[in-house]
Amino acid sequence: MIRYNLRCDKGHAFESWFQSSSAYESQEKRKLVNCPACGSAKVERAIMAPQIVSKKGRESAPPAPASTEVAAPASTPLLMAQERELRAKLKELRDHIVKNADNVGERFPNEARKMHYGDIEHRPIYGEASPEEARSLIEEGVEVSPLPVLPDDRN
Repeated sequence: MIRYNLRCDKGHAFESWFQSSSAYESQEKRKLVNCPACGSAKVERAIMAPQIVSKKGRESAPPAPASTEVAAPASTPLLMAQERELRAKLKELRDHIVKNADNVGERFPNEARKMHYGDIEHRPIYGEASPEEARSLIEEGVEVSPLPVLPDDRN
């Protein structure tokens, strides 16, 4: 998985995850990458600082935060309304998944593989997987996506 910081032609900044850089480019060409604030399909990658960790640093370094960007609270009512709308849509998506899919917990990587290889019937599932397990699933061609984590989920 690769995370891109993106910006639409109206100046809205957001981030999104893609299976690979070629997956992003393919979706962008087909106008499938849209700004969550205004819906614009005129989106481009924003400048990003890479997170590089040496082998030595991996053993002792704490896990990197999910996002390195920090923003002060929006000062305009329009931006605050857009942020509330985006959070509401993400919460709606998450609630839909939780309501309509089976929580398989830590069995998620095994269940996803079984479905991918046709060992069991396909059904909507969600659960837990470490970053390494998720990476391994993606490398095998198993389609997985992280559930959105909202600020309220961390409190």
